Amino acid sequence: MQARDGDQRAFAQLAGAHRTQAWAVCLNICGNPHDAEDALQNTLIAAWQNLHKFRGEARFSTWLHRIAANNALMVVRARKANTQLTDFTDPEQPVQLVDDDDAPAFDERVAVRDAVREALGKLPDDFREAVVLREFGDLSYADIAAHQGIGVQTVKSRLNRARTQLAELLRDTMSPS
Repeated sequence: MQARDGDQRAFAQLAGAHRTQAWAVCLNICGNPHDAEDALQNTLIAAWQNLHKFRGEARFSTWLHRIAANNALMVVRARKANTQLTDFTDPEQPVQLVDDDDAPAFDERVAVRDAVREALGKLPDDFREAVVLREFGDLSYADIAAHQGIGVQTVKSRLNRARTQLAELLRDTMSPS
């Protein structure tokens, strides 16, 4: 692997290929783009500095997502210690114009996206991490289990419980008053 041998261009190409998924992991754990940017930057720096430790036993993407999740959780924990304010806006989210009259309006899509992010933020860290790694990082149960240091059955249980909690939180948030 050229990147492991210190080739910056090879590392940039490798990291660039997985940047979008790493960004999704950071954004969905952190809950806002400002903290996610910090977490992603920390992730890329840590990946470069620790590339010699990558043994190739797992896919590079799995290793990078693990670093991203750890950095995002560190940012969240630091933020929780400093403030309870959370910004759920996402200026990076592309606007999709849809001609279909049955499609939800832009403001409805924004409201749903914000509700999902807020609900994710209310989950316990281990549940949120499992959901984000599965749904946004596209990791397998085995990869999540290895990342969290737990068994595959525990991952399945956490995901089930997290999804149930998300459904309840979203039902409460999205129900008309």
